[in-house]
Amino acid sequence: MPKQKKVPQRKCVVTNEMKPKKELIRVVRNKEGDVFIDPTGKKNGRGAYLSNDSAVIEKAEKTGVLNRQLETNVDPTIYEELKKLVEGKPNE
Repeated sequence: MPKQKKVPQRKCVVTNEMKPKKELIRVVRNKEGDVFIDPTGKKNGRGAYLSNDSAVIEKAEKTGVLNRQLETNVDPTIYEELKKLVEGKPNE
């Protein structure tokens, strides 16, 4: 019987829940200080994970948790993109 592959777990920075990486959205700050959403989860930089839930994204925006996690000011457009992503709307 093949051994089950370990599912990578990551912690949502808002809820502090451990979840499979695939269920979370990764936001990254690279060395240049650019902040962007990383759908592949493989880009270089400091990453923070958020649950795929609009309430969590609202809370992240209100509390500024991403600013602390990524040690930078996260642009409001990032939150807009996150909300579209969660709601299943493709980015315009």
